[in-house]
Amino acid sequence: MRIGFAADHAGADLKRTLIDRLSASGHELVDLGGDGTDRDDDYPDYARLLGHAVRNGTVDRGILVCGSGVGASVAASKIRGVRAAVCHDPYSARQGVEHDDMNVLCLGGRVIGVEVATDCARAFVDARFSGEPRHLRRLSKVLAIEEEG
Repeated sequence: MRIGFAADHAGADLKRTLIDRLSASGHELVDLGGDGTDRDDDYPDYARLLGHAVRNGTVDRGILVCGSGVGASVAASKIRGVRAAVCHDPYSARQGVEHDDMNVLCLGGRVIGVEVATDCARAFVDARFSGEPRHLRRLSKVLAIEEEG
């Protein structure tokens, strides 16, 4: 699987750490930017970049990091085809994929520790959408909302 990573100025350190820690996962890791050197690196810019990469199939899933994870998840979720959520525990990161077909994990570089963030990222990357009828039914309702615009 190809996993894209992006971060604003507040999430760049955690993004780098996650890339380092997941490097032996067997997945292709793609750093889409945000190195923390420019305080004007805003989360909507990186949410757009990563969200379009997910939507267009350049990457299969994405991990997006900002200060709290909230702004990144709000911005990324505006992109058609992106199902982003902020998750600060491995259960939610895994279940978000298994039940909701989440394709972008958002994390808060200023609010989550490195160990928990790593556990969340691994849970997200290793999870698969269940395809169970109840989850398909719910996902199709979410996609219908998206179509309403």
